[in-house]
Amino acid sequence: MQHRRALMGLLALAATAAPAWAQDAAGWPRRPLRLIVPYSPGGMTDTVSRLLADRLGRALGQPVVVENRPGLAGTIGVDVVAKSPPDAHTLVMGTTNQTINETLQPRRPFRLMTDLTPVAMVDSVPFALAVANALPVQSVAELVAYAKAHPGQLNYASSGPGSALHLSMERLRVQAGIEMQHVPFRNYAEARTALVAGQIQLMFDGSFTLAPLIRAGQIRGLATTGLARDTSLPELPTLAETWPGFEAGLWNGLFGPPGMPAAVAERLHAEVNRILAEPEMVAAQAALGAVSLPMTSAGFRDFLAQEITRHAEVVRVAGVVAE
Repeated sequence: MQHRRALMGLLALAATAAPAWAQDAAGWPRRPLRLIVPYSPGGMTDTVSRLLADRLGRALGQPVVVENRPGLAGTIGVDVVAKSPPDAHTLVMGTTNQTINETLQPRRPFRLMTDLTPVAMVDSVPFALAVANALPVQSVAELVAYAKAHPGQLNYASSGPGSALHLSMERLRVQAGIEMQHVPFRNYAEARTALVAGQIQLMFDGSFTLAPLIRAGQIRGLATTGLARDTSLPELPTLAETWPGFEAGLWNGLFGPPGMPAAVAERLHAEVNRILAEPEMVAAQAALGAVSLPMTSAGFRDFLAQEITRHAEVVRVAGVVAE
């Protein structure tokens, strides 16, 4: 009988709480929002977040304040939102690294698909594959042939172990059946400097970022990683033309805390998709080498699940471990 009364009490509490949540959703937002960027200021994700925050703040009638909380490949900043109240006044810009971390950091204090609320896909940034000028190759096929003739002698850079750049190169290495050495750097800029100086022989990086260096003759571009040729480097073939199905890049997507009201998530999703379609936002994204990538809410969830599976397979086959 006591269990029955307890159950009836919980049901009654839920019944009274539901209208309160609906009321909260209708009046949201009630104060300025925080948009956590789990990386340092000045990078691609930070820049895109500020573009979105400015427009989102105007649409919602409350400021959206960007707050950088870098550390542990984005884990520190994302964890802030995973532990935030469900009132949806704290959001986070997640990236490719979060789907990689599902496999590489199994002990971190949250799971992406259960401890956060996927809200909206924002954009995608394709990579370019570039080599140092001293390396005597002019194409992906020549690169693979050279690597096979010199096993383990090529050094490739990334922005850190387990990063999207690292896993993309490991995927290429496994598919091509070649051996190379990974040289992690603290950030993208240091890796690019090492490539220009010839201290490492190849790397993936954002195609728009590498384009000026390629055009200036400081490094040599071999291919890009989108399924279609990149507008910033249209003269380069896609890697998929050599390795069918190969696609890689960095994406940005908006997440909220767990348990946020569905009505709030739906409104945020609609506002983000509307902003992404604005000509000014499209142009601003293009200037960064990014492509706006609006999706349905269900499509975004499916995309995340596929990314987690794809990265887990690369980690397994390539034997990548967190460092």
